[in-house]
Amino acid sequence: MGSSTGDLVTRVQSAHRFDHDALFRFAADNVSGFPTNPSQFKVSQFGHGQSNPTFLIEVGSGSSLKRYVLRKKPPGKLLQSAHAVDREFQVLRALGEHTQVPVPKVFCLCTDPTVIGTAFYIMEFMEGRIFIDPKLPNVAPEKRNAIYRATAKALASLHSADVDAIGLEKYGRRGNYCQRQIDRWFKQYLASTSEGKPERNPKMFELVDWLRKNIPAEDSTGATSGLVHGDFRIDNLVFHPSEDRVIGIIDWELSTLGNQMCDVAYSCMHYIVNVQLDKEHVSEGLETTGLPEGILSMPEFLSEYCSASGKPWPAANWKFYVAFSLFRAASIYTGVYNRWLMGNASAGERARNTGAQANELVESALGYIARENVLPEHPPSVQRDLSPSYESLLDGSGRFIPNRKVLELRQKLIKFMETHIYPMENEFSKLAQSDMRWTVHPQEEKLKEMAKREGLWNLFVPVDSAARARRELSATENKHNLSSKSFDQLFGEGLTNLEYGYLCEIMGRSVWAPQVFNCGAPDTGNMEVILRYGNKEQISEWLIPLLEGRIRSGFAMTEPQVASSDATNIECSIRRQGDSYVINGTKWWTSGAMDPRCRVLILMGKTDFNAPKHKQQSMILVDMRTPGIRVKRPLTVFGFDDAPHGHAEISFENVIVPAKNILLGEGRGFEIAQGRLGPGRLHHCMRLIGAAERGMELMAQRALSRKTFGKFIAQHGSFVSDLAKLRVELEGTRLLVLEAADHLDKFGNKKARGILAMAKVAAPNMALKVLDTAIQVHGAAGVSSDTVLAHLWATARTLRIADGPDEVHLGTIGKLELQRASKL
Repeated sequence: MGSSTGDLVTRVQSAHRFDHDALFRFAADNVSGFPTNPSQFKVSQFGHGQSNPTFLIEVGSGSSLKRYVLRKKPPGKLLQSAHAVDREFQVLRALGEHTQVPVPKVFCLCTDPTVIGTAFYIMEFMEGRIFIDPKLPNVAPEKRNAIYRATAKALASLHSADVDAIGLEKYGRRGNYCQRQIDRWFKQYLASTSEGKPERNPKMFELVDWLRKNIPAEDSTGATSGLVHGDFRIDNLVFHPSEDRVIGIIDWELSTLGNQMCDVAYSCMHYIVNVQLDKEHVSEGLETTGLPEGILSMPEFLSEYCSASGKPWPAANWKFYVAFSLFRAASIYTGVYNRWLMGNASAGERARNTGAQANELVESALGYIARENVLPEHPPSVQRDLSPSYESLLDGSGRFIPNRKVLELRQKLIKFMETHIYPMENEFSKLAQSDMRWTVHPQEEKLKEMAKREGLWNLFVPVDSAARARRELSATENKHNLSSKSFDQLFGEGLTNLEYGYLCEIMGRSVWAPQVFNCGAPDTGNMEVILRYGNKEQISEWLIPLLEGRIRSGFAMTEPQVASSDATNIECSIRRQGDSYVINGTKWWTSGAMDPRCRVLILMGKTDFNAPKHKQQSMILVDMRTPGIRVKRPLTVFGFDDAPHGHAEISFENVIVPAKNILLGEGRGFEIAQGRLGPGRLHHCMRLIGAAERGMELMAQRALSRKTFGKFIAQHGSFVSDLAKLRVELEGTRLLVLEAADHLDKFGNKKARGILAMAKVAAPNMALKVLDTAIQVHGAAGVSSDTVLAHLWATARTLRIADGPDEVHLGTIGKLELQRASKL
């Protein structure tokens, strides 16, 4: 629970005592409604904080007691420009009178030091809660979540204030804020460590040198300028006594105009370090020690802020802003320690550790600079995380509103992507472009184990297919020594195709993500084939290792010498010979076959060239290690070879496969293909929705941060119109894909073939439009490997051909329309 604001007071420290009678006379003359003849007048000091001393005034008679807050400069000699209470008063009055930013009301300012010894001002007392510890102990998880979201929105509210409209246009200089702040705080650090004061730390000089060399360009242009609080953190907020909303932002001593991203980074310091006055040392922050349940991760907090404020995602310069915040904190703590040595620190004896802590903050800053990855390249999208609106409709009023189980899985999946997948994308990409491209990054296997533990494994497995596999191979009969629990976990969460759609979309935002959750193509389609059509032995030998993620698979159907969009053209032969089949032919675009973990292919060929047209084909399981199989070359997709997954051209020369490997029986290949390509085709469409969402997100961020012809791209009317049209098309396609999933669940693959064909045409074309526009907004960067856009575009373009070209699906749709018309 938070501390009540009235409970944070103690006796006035000896160094901060002043003339109470003089204060009373001044307040009675200058504060409207101040009791003039009270029976009680009491002053106590707030113990929280170590900046300008702050006091509680209680005045009145009997039950008619009023409370006010006084904030003053500390006594003694002070550093130049520090503790300017007149500036605090100015900003609080402007915000309170002209904006909706939650601040306490101010009553009067006294700049005459003869009244109580220093300048001061009086403001209203806010009855509420203050959370001293950012871990929010003894607070329910859902409350923690709401409190953090309210914190982000309060900061966004502050940063949205129009300083020109409220009389604060001269409150500070807007450009080159970081340069001036570095100079100011370094100067104050030097002043606090001059002769006879705390010893200087040579690493502080190293840190300052790095900061000066890495100031973001946006700082000089003023692109991120506005009102800056200067010390924004959760313990400088007053929350409503019972509601999880901010009613007051306090402690404005460091406020000015400048780079607002400095505020944002400083508000995130508790994720990086844990600094407490009553502790001897600085310890690791929540990012390392672990997030208490319900508390937003740093990317989630930043996403909430960016969404509320309209600011672009700060990944590019985040390392600087965090290092700057740690530097500034170190300078402030050095000053506090110096004041403690002189005996006038507001925090009293609690400030005795600040000298050592200042040096540890410098170490933390240098350590953060040395880190390779500090923030995902893009935010968890508030727009795509529709859970709050979904939850409000769980009464069943919406047709495609997911249930609570799916919402919870979706939240876990989003968090896993933000925390583990996006930060690794560059590393995966580097390996895929190196001489070691056909090897697996060790982190991928670690992430797979994490996904299993999180319950995010094999989510694609349909509930009906899982039931069949369990019947075929019970936990007590499996030969893989799996426990009953482990066996059950292999079959996912028992989701329908519709339910999986909400999750598959999230995975589609990254080209690397599906495999981490064992939900990548062609494995999902291949596993679905064995789940639906495999016998007990085939399930045991091939399906279980695939479900465990120990091996991967490939699908071999397309052939280089024929138009394989008409599968009746394929020529690869599967000839029966005793207890075996002999395979001869060439396949290409065998996805997954280049992967070093690929152990089995599902191959489609002809077992009887003289049978009826759609009874000639069969599917068979082929061990990749069988003699006669030769991987001729990897194939590229617009220059991407998709290593280590890959698409291979493979020759089969007298490849002998056991007859038991035939699936379902000879001549049933088309039947299996139709069953396989229902969910399989739709999974691609689901992932394309996610790819398009990522394109929208990156495009909007770019438009908000880049200027052309004197204004941000987002301010050009043509862009706004294009963005809106793309959003309309994306949402329509999402509904079509969900409708197709719903039809699959209710009517099966055959009856759903029409809407499946529509989704298969609509999703790639929509995604291509979105990604092409995103690339255009990014300019040359969009076609490079510096963003994920080019790779996503190449994948989307390929999917207009894979699993059947558009023309085939359009033919299906048109024929069904004519059939429907002929029955009218």
